[in-house]
Amino acid sequence: MPSSIVLQAGGGAAFFAFLLFVVSIALIVWTYADAQKNSSHPAFLWAIVVFFAPLLGIVLYLLLGRNTR
Repeated sequence: MPSSIVLQAGGGAAFFAFLLFVVSIALIVWTYADAQKNSSHPAFLWAIVVFFAPLLGIVLYLLLGRNTR
């Protein structure tokens, strides 16, 4: 009986991990699309930076990667 309780408790953590995964992918896709339009640097490189360091990468892109208009 106790093993079924442990298995049921893991659902929230799995959902949270899946949510973080979806947000990370969305940030990478948004950075790539935005960098194609608003950056003189290669968009693929900004997507790689956001992939490896999501929070730092998006901050760096917003501060350094976008061309001011």
